[in-house]
Amino acid sequence: MSGRLVIAIDGPAASGKGTLARRLATHFGLRHLDTGLTYRAVADALLAAGAGLDDEDQAVGVARTLGFDRLDKGRLTRPGIGEAASRVAVMPRLRAVLVSMQRAFAEAEPGAVLDGRDIGTVVCPDADAKIFVTAEPEARARRRTLELRQFDPGADEAEVLDDLRRRDARDMSRADSPLRPAPDAYLLDTTDLDIETAFRAAVEHVERVRKSRR
Repeated sequence: MSGRLVIAIDGPAASGKGTLARRLATHFGLRHLDTGLTYRAVADALLAAGAGLDDEDQAVGVARTLGFDRLDKGRLTRPGIGEAASRVAVMPRLRAVLVSMQRAFAEAEPGAVLDGRDIGTVVCPDADAKIFVTAEPEARARRRTLELRQFDPGADEAEVLDDLRRRDARDMSRADSPLRPAPDAYLLDTTDLDIETAFRAAVEHVERVRKSRR
């Protein structure tokens, strides 16, 4: 097995996949890409330009200028951007452009941890290790509400839950690259797990996979 290591982390919003992916990248000395931020960046640019979220030509043009090392997470995680990103993410030509860029990121040495919704199935189907992170919608809504209240103390948990369910339905039902676990993904339910327990389980899985391939 080569020295390059690619870890694919998939799952719905607020499942804990982003935190887990960052921890794994640090642990294994890899680069990290939150692919959701790439769609958020496109949506943010369309909104700033006053363009429609269904303008695929402009969305593709924006995507081709993105620098993955310049994604502003603070700006791109503002309330409302996630819903906009979910809307632009259904565009087939936009997805093709971003997937190609994400794949190139993963293929560079020494490898990477990518998290999103179609990493193990589409972006990196040959990833060394695949983990599908999930949690009950109510648990995810509680987590996301706590995050949002850092910016908006009045964030309503019931509204957040409704938003997550809408996004889940859109992500799972879209024709192009729907949200689903890869057949060989390790399923990690974080509903009742703290981050340390989830992180240990993920590390153990990656180490098992690496050992089996030596």
